Amino acid sequence: MTADTSDDRPDRSDELRAAAAAVERGDPVVYPTETVYGLGADALDSDAVERVFDLKGRDRSKPLSLGVASVDAALRYTRPTELTVAFARAFLPGPVTVVVERGDRVPDALTAGRDRVGIRVPDHDLARALLSETGPLTATSANVSGTGSVTDPSELSDRIREGVAAVIDGGEAPGTESTVVDPDSGTIHRRGAMAGAIEAWLADPPVDG
Repeated sequence: MTADTSDDRPDRSDELRAAAAAVERGDPVVYPTETVYGLGADALDSDAVERVFDLKGRDRSKPLSLGVASVDAALRYTRPTELTVAFARAFLPGPVTVVVERGDRVPDALTAGRDRVGIRVPDHDLARALLSETGPLTATSANVSGTGSVTDPSELSDRIREGVAAVIDGGEAPGTESTVVDPDSGTIHRRGAMAGAIEAWLADPPVDG
């Protein structure tokens, strides 16, 4: 049964701990970000990641991103170059997904067997508070594949709502997609928020690639 939570209380530590406990059990949860609502499960647990694919009806050949609470946390699960670290510190937290070489603890299930993984550090207090409790979560939109992204909990499909252990309500999200970028190759895979600033940075990075 899903527990819906509201955003009208100043102290939400109890519900965040409850959501974190659900994640520890292998259950997915819905959480707000500065872009759209995300569907989060333990990103280091292959079985939990598979549950996210099943719930979304997502093609296993399409990787999921890894959400963490800070750039420093991301460094524990990846092998970034100096250039990528500089880029991440310039743009994260923020609506940007940074593609980087994955570390040994990141499972094939998350990356669809690829050597690189997308990293998200949301610029959203509730999201980062949850990630501080849980460790890395899957960072993927809380919708069934092929349907629109969710910007308000009221838009969640019955399938998603019934398949998660908790919905953390952060109010309406802006709905802007994150920009997906690989700083090492200078490639923007998807243009979204801050794309212009990212292009300018990549054109004249402060460190050598």
